[in-house]
Amino acid sequence: MTLPPMTPVLVMAAVVLGLLVLATLAVWSLRRVKPQRDWGELAARVRSWWVMAGVFLGAVAVHPAVSLVAFALMSFWALKEYVTLLHTRPQDHTMLFLAFLAVPVQFYLVHIKWYGVFVIFIPVYMFLLLPVMLVLAKEPRGFVASASQVQWGLMAFVFGLSHLGYLLQLPALPGRVVDGRALVLFVVFVVELSDVLQYCWGKLLGRHKVLPTISPNKTWEGLVGGVLTVAVLALPLRFLTPFEPLQTVLVALGVAVAGFLGGAVMSAVKRDFGVKDFGALIPGHGGMLDRVDSLCWSVPLFFHYVYWVCY
Repeated sequence: MTLPPMTPVLVMAAVVLGLLVLATLAVWSLRRVKPQRDWGELAARVRSWWVMAGVFLGAVAVHPAVSLVAFALMSFWALKEYVTLLHTRPQDHTMLFLAFLAVPVQFYLVHIKWYGVFVIFIPVYMFLLLPVMLVLAKEPRGFVASASQVQWGLMAFVFGLSHLGYLLQLPALPGRVVDGRALVLFVVFVVELSDVLQYCWGKLLGRHKVLPTISPNKTWEGLVGGVLTVAVLALPLRFLTPFEPLQTVLVALGVAVAGFLGGAVMSAVKRDFGVKDFGALIPGHGGMLDRVDSLCWSVPLFFHYVYWVCY
């Protein structure tokens, strides 16, 4: 019997919602059983997971064009949160305008599936254009800092996140019901679940800091435990992918490690700016960028692996 195309997505939606309900009940029970302990961090994480689940499940359930708009707005908001923290000059305004204008252009390239330009528009053309705008502003002081900060933000938060949109556009493979929607859910679930499991393992067994000056709450026990656990838990989710069992485990391992590195980089950025969160979009748990930081690293790697190996 041939399954309808939405079947993997619907099954995954049921799994995610079930896990969120269980997590919410667990937090409620812990607060009742051990009210003397502070469960605020865990409760905030669960609230943020509800928000992220709503965003990504909604994105794969609607028309692809609407989904692309949603991902473009996510990317735009992440770039906005980052730029808000920069020390910009009046001479940077034209460059910043073009940087934000690059968001709809990049996602339009995704919409028309022009892969050849999609992969070079920001790394090549925007890289060359933005410093020219600063030259035309005729102020050399602060030139390198302004150009490098904005170009880096474009690469991480626009180019990186735009791979989510292109991943969503991928068609089903011949004879398979798995398409881009299922792949988006797989990579997002693995990355977010890995973050959760690293937090839980770290709280349970964490002793040795991985990056004490960058992210002091991250431990080797949490990292190894979370990454290995999510690699095993990815196996039941193989129905969302075109992968073989061993391939699924290895891809999940790579995605989880990349997500950790992305989160660590963003932690270093926040420490450099002297802020705890990039924003306050999700009450109690930071801004948009705080929730998608890991995806900026993991999704591009996952997309290009899938694109070149499976398509």
